[in-house]
Amino acid sequence: MDANGRVLVQDRAFYGYDSYSLDAGSRAALKTQSQWLQDNPEINITVVGHCDERGTRDYNIGLGERRANTVKRYLVSQGISSRRITVVSKGKDDPVVFGSNEAAWAQNRVAIVIPSKILF
Repeated sequence: MDANGRVLVQDRAFYGYDSYSLDAGSRAALKTQSQWLQDNPEINITVVGHCDERGTRDYNIGLGERRANTVKRYLVSQGISSRRITVVSKGKDDPVVFGSNEAAWAQNRVAIVIPSKILF
């Protein structure tokens, strides 16, 4: 976001139920993310994988990690150094949206790219 709160680059890749495959919309969002990262080589990022509340904690930690790693692999394929990318899984432990319905679950099946530090 810029100083006025406008979104400059989409920071999320969404997933289907029990999936860690990138769809066309997520790839398009990550394409703009990779361009932003190329334009800002001093920035490192953390990719945080999330899951909805269904399933066991252990399963969702693994699924969240697979989601985050899918984003990392895509960004690396676009020329971003893997050394700039840290992967974290929240599984179902830290929901993006609270709720026990499909609308909330869909928002929680996500990997979010967060700028984490400036390289010097």
